[in-house]
Amino acid sequence: MLVNPGAWSGKRVLVTGHTGFKGGWLSLWLHHLGADVTGLALDPPTDPSFFEQTRLAEIVRHEIVDVRDEARTAQLIAEVGPEIVFHLAAQPLVRYSYDHPVETYATNVMGTVHVLEACRNTDSVKAAVCITTDKCYENVETMRPYRESDPMGGYDPYSSSKGAAELVISAYRRSYPDAPLISSVRAGNVIGGGDWALDRLVPDIVRAMLRGEPVEVRNPDSIRPWQHVLEALGGYLVIAERLLRGDDGAATAFNFGPDDDDTQPVSWVVERMLEAWGGGEWVKPDGAQPHEATLLRLDCSKARAELGWRPRLRLQDALDKVVEWHKTVAGGGDARAISLAQIDDYMARG
Repeated sequence: MLVNPGAWSGKRVLVTGHTGFKGGWLSLWLHHLGADVTGLALDPPTDPSFFEQTRLAEIVRHEIVDVRDEARTAQLIAEVGPEIVFHLAAQPLVRYSYDHPVETYATNVMGTVHVLEACRNTDSVKAAVCITTDKCYENVETMRPYRESDPMGGYDPYSSSKGAAELVISAYRRSYPDAPLISSVRAGNVIGGGDWALDRLVPDIVRAMLRGEPVEVRNPDSIRPWQHVLEALGGYLVIAERLLRGDDGAATAFNFGPDDDDTQPVSWVVERMLEAWGGGEWVKPDGAQPHEATLLRLDCSKARAELGWRPRLRLQDALDKVVEWHKTVAGGGDARAISLAQIDDYMARG
C-alpha cells in the first residue's frame, strides 16, 4: 500500500481549504486514516458542496478563517499546534481570475506567505505540503511534458499567481533552513465526485446530465492531464509521510499526472462520460472565450523514481468513479459512505 495508514493515527494535521473539493477529499481521507484534522477555510465555495454533502464538519474541527488575514491564520495554527500543514486554500478558477485579479493574487500569493510564515513560527510544525497547480509553468504549448525544473510563469492571473506562489515556496525553503520542511505539489486537472465548481468541465457535465440538458464545451480540442482526485492526494500523503520522517529529499517540487498514454482531449472526456452516464449530447457555445491553454502535459517521472508513486486509475476508470459517485448521491445514497468506499478501493489497488 503506497499510503501507510499507521503513519497517520493520532497525527495532528491542519488543512487549509478543507471546504473545497480537493481539501474536502483530503480531510476525509486523513480522518479515515486516524488523523486529528483541523480545517481552516472560508465557507464552502459552492452549493451543493462536497464539504456539506459528506458532513465533514461532524468529524473534523471546522474553522472559518481567510488566509488573507495574517494575524488570524497565525493565531489558529499556533493554537492547533499541528505537526504538518497541507495548504490548499486558494482562488482556483482561471476564468474567475480574469474578473477578480486582486482577490486571486491576494489569496494565492500572500495567503501562501501567511501560511508559511505561521508554520515557520509554530514550533510543533515539522512540515508543510503546498498544493499549487500544473498551470504554474510558463506554458509554451510544446509537446514536451513540463518538468519540475522548468520556468514558472502563467498567461492569466490565476496561473501566474500560482507561479508566483511557487517562487514564494522556493524562497522560504532556501531562506530558512531551520524552518519546517516544505514541499510543493503540482497536479493536473483533478476530477472526482462532489466537485461542483463553475467553469470546470466535469462539474459542467454533471450539472447538464442531472438537468437533462446538452453539455456546453468551450474548447473540445484542448488536452489536459486529467486524473482522479485520489491519485493526486495519494501522492501528497506519501510526500507528507517522508517529510514527517525528516526526509529533506522530499522537500522539493513534484508533478502528479496521468500516464503519458492516458492524456486525452476535452471531447474524448465528454463523450466517455456521457456514455458512462447513459447518454446525452454536447454543443460548442458561440462567441469569444477568454484565453485558456490548448496543450498542457506533465512529466511525472520524478515522483515515480523518488516516491514510488504511479497512477492506479486509467482515465476511463476515473470517469466511471465520478459517475458512480453522482448517480449514488442523486439517488439518495450517502455521500460520505460512497466517498469512503472509493478511498478504500483506491488504497486496495496499491
